Amino acid sequence: MKISVVIQTLNSEKFLERVLQSVKAFDEIVICDMYSTDKTIEIAERYNCKIVFHEKTNYCEPARNFAIQAASHEWVLVVDSDEIVPDALRKYLYEFIQSPDTLNGIWIPRKNYLMGRFMHGDYPDYILRFFRKEGSYWPPYVHSVPNVQGKTIRIPKQRKDLAFIHLINNPLELRLTKLNTYTTKEITKRANHNFPLGAIFYAPAYRFFKAYILKGGFKDGKAGLVNAGMDAFYKFTTIAKIWESRVNPEDIDPDLRT
Repeated sequence: MKISVVIQTLNSEKFLERVLQSVKAFDEIVICDMYSTDKTIEIAERYNCKIVFHEKTNYCEPARNFAIQAASHEWVLVVDSDEIVPDALRKYLYEFIQSPDTLNGIWIPRKNYLMGRFMHGDYPDYILRFFRKEGSYWPPYVHSVPNVQGKTIRIPKQRKDLAFIHLINNPLELRLTKLNTYTTKEITKRANHNFPLGAIFYAPAYRFFKAYILKGGFKDGKAGLVNAGMDAFYKFTTIAKIWESRVNPEDIDPDLRT
């Protein structure tokens, strides 16, 4: 049984060489590019990748189904263009698919970094990135996860040797830019969710508590404190934007009406 690696790219030259080095031992590498203008394609060609193109979007999920369907093999590993796949994980996945009672997908932990430090408060950051191609569907919403037929398992969080390594060391300016983009996309994703008045207090507070206390963010010094605060601010901004999107015309101040 064989595995296809699927990587979506858009001006991804900064980390792509290291990422491709980490996955070159898989059976196939599919690059789904959104018309990069840097050396992304040149790098992909050096690794004999299968290259397909998709229209440019502000986030990757709308192109995921297209990218996955371009893969040739039954099993698919979806990798971002700034994620390293440890060799131990590669061996683990091939052993997994040889089992006669194989399930249909694996949630893989990921190591994230901020201010140059590993974020305990973000770990294990489970992501469902390995699954059977047949019957899988990726909803076109920000931060969505694929719908996979059948049962899935999670790699134990203690197995840090099997975790993706998220190379990008997010500068806060970039993280705030992404936060603004992604929280706007959350409006559509959470169209059927209700957020009462108290949610804007307790939901961000819980996000902070979870990242900083429960998941050990306090071990990471100032970076851990900032990371937990950003997690809380993401939730606060999401709820605020959803409230704003649902303002009724009759509730608008008369001075602002046309």
